[in-house]
Amino acid sequence: MTRFDSSKRFNRTALALALCAAFIPAQAQEKSVDTTVSVGLGAIDGSSADRALFGQYNGLHNGKAGYATLGIDYSLRDQDNSNWIQLLGTDLLGNTRELSAVWKNPGTWKLSADYGELVHSDPNTINSGLVGAGSSKPQVVVLAGAPGTGANLDLSTKRTSLGLAVTRYINSSLQFDLSMKREDKVGARLSGIGMNCPSLIAPACLGTLGANANWATLLLPEPIKSNQTQVEARLAYAIQEFRVSLGYYGSFYRNAYSALNPAVPGSLNDPAGNLLPLNTGLQAILNQPVALPPDNQAHQFDLTGSYDFTRGTRATFKLGYTTATQNANFASAGLNAAPAGVSSLGGLVYTTLAKIGLTSRPLDKLSLLADLRYEDRTDHTPLAAYNVENTFAYTNQTFPNRKAKGKLLAAWQFTSDYRGSVGADYEAIDRGVFTPSGAVSGVSALRQKTAESGFNAELRRRMSDDFSGAVSASSNRRTGSNWLRDNSGTGVTEVTNPADPVTGLLPTSIFMPTLADRQRDKAKIFADWVPTEVLTLQFSAEAGSDRYTTPSAYGLRSTRMNQVSVDASYAISDNWALNSFVSRGTQGLNQIRPAGAVLAFDDTSINLGLGLSGKVSGKLVVGGNLSYADDKSVYAQTLDTLAGSDSTALLAATGGLPSIIFRQASLKLFGKYDLEKGSAVRVDLVYQHASVNDWAWRYNGVPYAYSDGTTVSQKPSQSVGVIGVTYIYKLP
Repeated sequence: MTRFDSSKRFNRTALALALCAAFIPAQAQEKSVDTTVSVGLGAIDGSSADRALFGQYNGLHNGKAGYATLGIDYSLRDQDNSNWIQLLGTDLLGNTRELSAVWKNPGTWKLSADYGELVHSDPNTINSGLVGAGSSKPQVVVLAGAPGTGANLDLSTKRTSLGLAVTRYINSSLQFDLSMKREDKVGARLSGIGMNCPSLIAPACLGTLGANANWATLLLPEPIKSNQTQVEARLAYAIQEFRVSLGYYGSFYRNAYSALNPAVPGSLNDPAGNLLPLNTGLQAILNQPVALPPDNQAHQFDLTGSYDFTRGTRATFKLGYTTATQNANFASAGLNAAPAGVSSLGGLVYTTLAKIGLTSRPLDKLSLLADLRYEDRTDHTPLAAYNVENTFAYTNQTFPNRKAKGKLLAAWQFTSDYRGSVGADYEAIDRGVFTPSGAVSGVSALRQKTAESGFNAELRRRMSDDFSGAVSASSNRRTGSNWLRDNSGTGVTEVTNPADPVTGLLPTSIFMPTLADRQRDKAKIFADWVPTEVLTLQFSAEAGSDRYTTPSAYGLRSTRMNQVSVDASYAISDNWALNSFVSRGTQGLNQIRPAGAVLAFDDTSINLGLGLSGKVSGKLVVGGNLSYADDKSVYAQTLDTLAGSDSTALLAATGGLPSIIFRQASLKLFGKYDLEKGSAVRVDLVYQHASVNDWAWRYNGVPYAYSDGTTVSQKPSQSVGVIGVTYIYKLP
């Protein structure tokens, strides 16, 4: 077993414990105290590659052979002074430690604090010659040997959060709440850049085929060093039938890295792996800084309340106003290509919200609900010519948005066992006038307005002696205004007849699925059955589909989903219990690319589980569970009639995209033995085997190689075993 780096872990844990020590008065030990402490050691086998999937979030991704755990649960009750203090800590020696403290006088005040850490280790292994990976100034170095001859990079991100909150009950009618949470995030994650010459934005990026590299892809991890702070305050007042609260919410994001500034050499590999000089202008493009998430902030104020007209009728309301800004300086970020006289985006968005609701029970058997919500977002970001193509200059776009949403629901209690409901909902969105000086890329047309209406119904049977269940169905339809053709810098033109050969749209046009006409249908069944005193069964099934209609046969045409699951629990005896579950779900879509692939994507996921637990004796409890997951994504492909001979040859040679398959089996066993009053020992055994193949990184055993020889891989078959022993002691 390797040596633990206990000094660093002890320092972090000591700081966290000191934070909560302020909540525990010195005389607490003289009061009624309940304290439980758990300490443990564990061993784990397998290399870092074997633990890639298993150790993504539990801190066991590294190659260390052992780990230690520490937990504490402290509670003090002072009935004389009506004080209650609670301290809870888990995994205090690990990378996922959590520590929380609460000190309160019920009905008077409450103080709380929490601290947490979470590390995510990327399951992929990166082999590269990149220098300074994870920094804001990485240097690309082409591998002199074949791909895979560089150094392995392990990317990870760490989140550290600290939260503080206070509640003050001023009197029986007035309450004040204040909370603050800060989360710091450091590390690096997968990202990259690419360029194909020539292009619309770089028409001068040229070279000689076979003598120059005319395109490139580079893996450049995004450096992360940011913090997010959230502040919330609320003053609530209640008297008899009337309740109202005034609130403030603030969000502040700060990023230490404003841009990624790569250093790319003058020669990179072509697709065949030959080192060639870059096309004219390509090196300069690849060396341009890449903007990272900028600093921003938002402030929201709201007034929320309710009023009870009668015992069965209540009205609710909410008024809100939000201002969001983003004015990070371009020059300080190294982004020097901004238009003359423009120092920052100056992003400014105002959002106004109004909501009103009514619930009523006019009859013993009838319940009614009505809800209306209106949101108006106005974008006051200044316009500037950020995009220049040849002699054309295009500005950014403003994105106003007005959304109205309504809901009606009526429920009737037919008998003491049966209850039915019907409802209707409506949503209308107005995206405002398209910015005339802007341009759109990737789609053929836009839409200013869409409207969606739907109906739903449900019949529910309440639990009787042995059965309860529900069946529900819903149907929604979305339509919209006429399509708008983008005129690239001069506004848009409304297309009244898309099929018109002169003024309409091309048959190969592509439309955004979020704007297209859509028919959505869904049905669901749920049942809870207790056939005997020792057996309980739960069953659920749902299915749904979306169908899209546009003036073209291309783009996304339909999606579908269905899922079936069964859960069962069986009491073998008074001391032993068995539980199990099985579920199967599918998702699919059909889409067509002009002169490209006709794709039918299907994903099937199967999950199984079996668990057993029970008492061997008065002191020994054992248990375990076995789970299995199987996920398969299939890409069935044919070709559009307009596809070229190169696409036909490629599909014939490869058969299309191969399937992606992920399988994982896990076995977890535990045993807990009570040594004496207040102490126990727990042993945990875990074994996990996973297999995964993904053609995005490797095809037929050959890894995808970036233009500098960098590869990304994951061990196809991973097995890991863990044993942990924990001693639990409850102080008398």
